Amino acid sequence: MVKIIVVGGGPAGVSAALRARRMGADVTLLEAAQLGGTAFNDGPAPLRALARAARLRADAALFPTFGLKGEPPRVDFKAVIANANRISTYANAVSGVTERVRETGVEVIDGIGRARFIGPLAFEISDGRRFQGDRLVLAVGGEPRKLPIPGSELALSFGDLWKLEALPKRVTVVGGSATGCQLASILLDLGAQVDLIQAADRLIPPSDADISLGLQAAFADRGMSVLIGARSESIARSNGRLTVNYRQGEELQSLETDAVFLAVGWPANLSALDLDNAGVETSRAPYIQVDEYLRTNVPEIFAVGDANGISMLVQSALIQGGVAAENAVMGAHRVYRAEAVATGSFTDPEYGSVGLTEAEARTSHDCIIEVVRYTELPRAVIDAQTDGMCKLIVDKPTGAILGAHVLGPYSAEVIQVAAACMAARMEVTRVSEMEMAFPTFTEAIGMAARRIVRRLN
Repeated sequence: MVKIIVVGGGPAGVSAALRARRMGADVTLLEAAQLGGTAFNDGPAPLRALARAARLRADAALFPTFGLKGEPPRVDFKAVIANANRISTYANAVSGVTERVRETGVEVIDGIGRARFIGPLAFEISDGRRFQGDRLVLAVGGEPRKLPIPGSELALSFGDLWKLEALPKRVTVVGGSATGCQLASILLDLGAQVDLIQAADRLIPPSDADISLGLQAAFADRGMSVLIGARSESIARSNGRLTVNYRQGEELQSLETDAVFLAVGWPANLSALDLDNAGVETSRAPYIQVDEYLRTNVPEIFAVGDANGISMLVQSALIQGGVAAENAVMGAHRVYRAEAVATGSFTDPEYGSVGLTEAEARTSHDCIIEVVRYTELPRAVIDAQTDGMCKLIVDKPTGAILGAHVLGPYSAEVIQVAAACMAARMEVTRVSEMEMAFPTFTEAIGMAARRIVRRLN
């Protein structure tokens, strides 16, 4: 019987442990805290609850449109945070992840704190116990990146959000990728004054340019100060407040704030592993280099989820865990490729994407692109949420869908339809003939497909 040790009990680690056990392996799962990882404990589950509270308050601005009267809800911030923490606990309990994993015969050892390599296939945990395996799966997740600037210790990270006692009057978020935009949007909708500092030339740089520009415009319209091409240089405390010094262009500027959140990256959580003792290379630091089978340079050791940095999403972590487990038990035979991976946000407005951006598609394809503005979409007009769009990108010679990008309500759900069509290799003609429910936001995908088909004919 093959002995598999899985290090990390987030989605990737749990998936790996369950798959390896179903295949007959003897499995030990080591977890520093409790199973569930960031996804259940302080990530998407509680963050979505916080975003829901923020959205409910923001939607009060639409009362007059629908003939409703009333003041915007007052925010009891401690209660809002308590509800988000309750959701985290509930999600973990409902999934029964720890009990479910143990019931399969996996040995679960949680709350262990640090685990480190003491040899090529051997681990030692904080209480001195040691574990040896035939194969290892590293699913250690990630951690917030710190900025190497003076005063960075004064800033908060994503995880500190759940410990706040009160909503700061003014908040500065440093970092304009997915996490930073979500934090900034939620805090703005809860009533804080928000400054968002982004070093790159646009928000969420990996996204389609129309998503980035549309999100920035929506943030600005709602009163957020969005500073593009600005680099934070220091943080200082003075008279009970914080001063953030930043450089935009050649000019050094500053702003005063009550709290600073850093959202500047999510490197793999590798510092405590002592990877050198196992000979594992991190040539793609801060992530572990893996091949298409998710193997590290040490063939008996695999790295999945945030540890390898390929696709740092819960849905990708689940699939990677299963792939690595199969390869660990049966030998390398199953390749992992990140295809048709749908992403969605908890910002207001939401955005969702799958496949190539317009810029990527134009560099390698003769493509045709159609954008449906939400001013044309019946459901958006009904809901008074017309500030959005759906973009569909199609390969002109073959009709294959190359990418889709949506901005507006329910984008995280709408994009799943496009992703499913891409995974099924559906040509745009077939998508145009799908009888989607009316009136819905998802209907925008069908509208874009029909327009493309008319242009192709």
